[in-house]
Amino acid sequence: MREIVIVGGGYAGFYTAWRLEKTLRRSEARVTVVDPRPYMTYQPFLPEVTAGSVEARHAAVSLRRHLRRTRLIAGSVTEIRNAGRTVTVRLANGADQRLRYDVLVVTAGAVTRTFPVPGVAEQAIGLKHVEEAVAIRDRLMTAFDQAGSLPPGPERRKLLTVTFVGGGFSGVEGFGELLSLATAMLKSYPELSVDDLQFHLVEAQGRILPEVGNKAGAWVVDSLERRGARVHLNTQLMSAEHGHVVLSDGEEFDSALIVWTAGNASNPVVHNHTDLPVDERGLLMVRPDLRVGTDSEPVPGVWAAGDDAAVPDLASPVPGAYTVPNAQHAVRQAKRLAKNIVASLRGGSLRHYRHSSLGVVATLGLGRGIFQYKRIVIKGFPAWLMHRGYHVLAVPTWERKVRVLSVWFTAALFGRDLVSLLSVQHPRKAFVNGGEPDRSDASEAHPQPSRRPAVSSAPPNNRA
Repeated sequence: MREIVIVGGGYAGFYTAWRLEKTLRRSEARVTVVDPRPYMTYQPFLPEVTAGSVEARHAAVSLRRHLRRTRLIAGSVTEIRNAGRTVTVRLANGADQRLRYDVLVVTAGAVTRTFPVPGVAEQAIGLKHVEEAVAIRDRLMTAFDQAGSLPPGPERRKLLTVTFVGGGFSGVEGFGELLSLATAMLKSYPELSVDDLQFHLVEAQGRILPEVGNKAGAWVVDSLERRGARVHLNTQLMSAEHGHVVLSDGEEFDSALIVWTAGNASNPVVHNHTDLPVDERGLLMVRPDLRVGTDSEPVPGVWAAGDDAAVPDLASPVPGAYTVPNAQHAVRQAKRLAKNIVASLRGGSLRHYRHSSLGVVATLGLGRGIFQYKRIVIKGFPAWLMHRGYHVLAVPTWERKVRVLSVWFTAALFGRDLVSLLSVQHPRKAFVNGGEPDRSDASEAHPQPSRRPAVSSAPPNNRA
């Protein structure tokens, strides 16, 4: 029995294992997926999770429910040593386990790219996992509850100030959806007005959404500013200590909610803890057939796909181009990768990965969106419908499609479910306090993450 080990259960890892289950005979190989989380996150739904338009669990696809013939190990891969055909896995209890493999698939995914900006590690929150999206939504709703009982002034202004750092798809979509949620919540808070809301989007480059054209990107900026937001282009975050935001353009303000979406960095395991070949950006060197290695020297039995792999883009007119790290490519790479693995096990021929982009689509809040395919640009409500239609078709399994559609249908009839569940992050507080008033409520409303240096393990020129 040959052992196939898949590092990572995200898009590429999940779809590779799913397709292998459907294709491999039971006696051909055993598939093992290693991931610390028991689910695959459908990241395009995270902005809508922050706005309450999609339930958090509906953006997560259970690995055990859908990978019935795959061995699942809950842990993080800390080292890959292809010389010994082993990976080291750190389990939840802290123990290390070594797995041997005949075939290795590296789909560890990217991590959030950070920089050593004072205060970011203590104040900011990312938008890459379901837990983060839920926390962002609940913190905004809790801030509204607290601001509604305060008189106009600096404290209320800080509670209702939201800052997003990063103008890529994740940042712009999350920003637009959260702005839409905040505007809708004002109807339930007559003591607050739209003038109390302060939404800031900070982008170091001269434009946002680099995947769309200049005119389309400018239209998005104009659309957000017409809704009362501030978009700071060619601007960097200099400091965020104690929630006091300092920008490179000289502007300063207090912000209770800071969301960091400034791109991706290569996974530290791939970049620092493997003997597999990586390029100058810390990405695995991958051939067009998705085998790790170069055209002249493939690494036997090792494959890679997704955000931590430098996959040649054969559909691009630019020589030497690589596929962009998005879900569209990760899913299709996984399907081709699974077919090539089966072909290699059975002595068949391998095929190159080639996929032409279907265009890009983004949500900018309820009823607002943008779509672009080559020179075709669609804006507003039709683009928003296209966004929802595409992603409800793309999310894996019919069970998840039906659940998401049911939430959207219910919201269309009754509106958003505006309930904060921030208290679930502190489930023992009521039990411990025994009904006594808790004087730490203000600090609990915006809990601080653990202190860690906001320094990426990847070089600063890593692609986002």
